[in-house]
Amino acid sequence: MFDSSLFVVSTNNATNAKPHGCNNGALLDRFGVLIQGLLAIVAFSTLMLKRFREPKGERRPWRIWLYDTSKQAIGALFIHFANVFLSNLTEEDPCSLYLMNFLLDATLGMLLIWAGVKAISCVVECKQVTLLTFGEYGDPPQAAAWIGQCALYMLIMVFEKTVISLVLLFPGWTKLQEVLLDSIPNPQLELVLVMLIVPFIVNAIMFWVVDSLLMRKYKNKITPESPESSKSVEVSARLDDEESQVRV
Repeated sequence: MFDSSLFVVSTNNATNAKPHGCNNGALLDRFGVLIQGLLAIVAFSTLMLKRFREPKGERRPWRIWLYDTSKQAIGALFIHFANVFLSNLTEEDPCSLYLMNFLLDATLGMLLIWAGVKAISCVVECKQVTLLTFGEYGDPPQAAAWIGQCALYMLIMVFEKTVISLVLLFPGWTKLQEVLLDSIPNPQLELVLVMLIVPFIVNAIMFWVVDSLLMRKYKNKITPESPESSKSVEVSARLDDEESQVRV
């Protein structure tokens, strides 16, 4: 005689045996933290590449470059940990929720960041507060200017993350979350895809664009101590001597 209870038990076991997404807390376990650290290294390396691709006459000094990129690094860390925190609030697959947050940050969020930078730049320009202009730190560069600009940029990031979080409250995102990574059976593979591969590609583009928004083109100027300046002084002095001899 066929026992239907055995069929139900075997079906439940097969369903439970099939991994579906990463588990709650997987973003903060040892493997997840390792992937996030690797992401930070490879993503930040794109900013190094961008600096070396700048024309030599407009290449920023290391101190200016560090001031520019550190603002973006702090903002990116804030967004990343905010996404990790929000993703761990769900009882479903946190990886798919993190991916939705990240993709919204890279699309709608980029527009909000661009609008925020432009709006603050207009206000700063109207108020004529030079040290709060993104990319301007004074001569010599002042840490106070960097702190002020970093605070303004963090306000933009808080505004951006708040808007994205409100957008995710609209109905319909749950169904998208269910099918977003449903075809990947391995939880660790899903974690690598969500926390390393996709963020690296998107972050490389975002870092490049945002760095261009936050920087000011730096052009090497001839200073009195530079060899070019000394040569020009010698030439002008020689011409003055020749002119005075002709007059005599």
